[in-house]
Amino acid sequence: MTDGELTSTEEATLEKIDEQNVDFLRLQFTDILGTVKNVSIPADQAEKAFTEGIYFDGSSIEGFVRIQESDMRLVPDPETYSVLPWRETDNGSAARMVCDVYNTSTGDPFTGDPRTVLKSVLDEAAEMGYTLNAGPEPEFFVFENDENGRATTTTHDSGGYFDLAPKDLASDLRREIIYNLGEMGFDVEASHHEVARGQHEIDFKYADGLQTADNIATFRSVVRATAEMNDLHATFMPKPIAGINGSGMHTHLSLFENGDNAFYDGDDEYNLSSTAYSFLAGILDHAPAITAVCNPTVNSYKRLVPGYEAPIYVAWSDTNRSALVRKPAARTPASSRIELRSPDPSANPYLALAVMLKAGLDGIKRDLECPAPVRENIYEFDEEKREEYGIETLPPNLGAAVDALKSDEVIQDALGEHVCEKFVEAKSAEYSEYIAEVSEWELDQYLEKF
Repeated sequence: MTDGELTSTEEATLEKIDEQNVDFLRLQFTDILGTVKNVSIPADQAEKAFTEGIYFDGSSIEGFVRIQESDMRLVPDPETYSVLPWRETDNGSAARMVCDVYNTSTGDPFTGDPRTVLKSVLDEAAEMGYTLNAGPEPEFFVFENDENGRATTTTHDSGGYFDLAPKDLASDLRREIIYNLGEMGFDVEASHHEVARGQHEIDFKYADGLQTADNIATFRSVVRATAEMNDLHATFMPKPIAGINGSGMHTHLSLFENGDNAFYDGDDEYNLSSTAYSFLAGILDHAPAITAVCNPTVNSYKRLVPGYEAPIYVAWSDTNRSALVRKPAARTPASSRIELRSPDPSANPYLALAVMLKAGLDGIKRDLECPAPVRENIYEFDEEKREEYGIETLPPNLGAAVDALKSDEVIQDALGEHVCEKFVEAKSAEYSEYIAEVSEWELDQYLEKF
């Protein structure tokens, strides 16, 4: 909020709006559950948006405020300005900016805004001398629509991991998505068909924590919009089809201190510093509560089961992907990092990165000792051997994950009182509704048997 005075970045953004013939701006934010929301304003209101904000009814947004506290204010971040490539026409273009949400009564950032939640934990890291770099790997499915334009679970192709056309019919779609992402400033590093039919992955370059969260939210919107323009439906639902792999969002994490990678130590067997080990230990220690936020739907736990390459064992490794955390090979000191493999793309990216970072910082503050890596395939362990190695499993369902969150004060503190209360309330209701539902599987199994 600039209180009537424009910053140089805001002034430069206004010039771009004029030069690029933008006639409408989409002001974007997310609710607590991670759904992207936006309000569209004429481009000539951009200066007002920067200096005064744009008012909206916060009581209509999931988990924000009560009806008697409904007036909220959106303030766009000019650093996030980007033209929407698919909205460019000769008559004018549309652009979007990601916003922070403010209380109108106090003028302060709204503690229920997920972007504000992440900023708070990033500030905590900064006070400790660290900045966070994160690189996500979001996966998604592409399905055909029916004659009424509704999504089906009929996959657009029959390809498998790294397949080429003709099996991978979505290669043209991925190319179009990558073009749109590139036009919006993304540095796409790779794209490929994933293991399951109809499943894809597009990887973009790591960035600081806030930009990464903004990028994930934007990425999901771009993928879905591009698919829709091709009469297809893209979904980030973790497990839309039983019996095949689900979609994850493996997230690479590292801390930098004074411009250097605080996770790197060239004298260590795994090139990890004591800071990295403590951070990793914090992730493992808080893994159950993290799961509630990073795997926030009842469907998430259909992915987190043995047999489909999903990490459910609370351990780390440098050699295999059966552990919750992996230490990827690093070509340079700057690329030394850890990879948390449990998150899925249904997570609110701001809250997910906030709890990952908070857990790691807690490990550093407490100087937690990291367990030894497990270099064997944990999928092949029986229960006795897992007990011998001291390997726990992630919560088996959303209800258990929410219970873990309710007993973890560190992760609750990362979310803040408002978000934690609303998140637990929403997810408890979701799980209660789910367990009371009678599924087709139950009807098939029991209707004629009993």
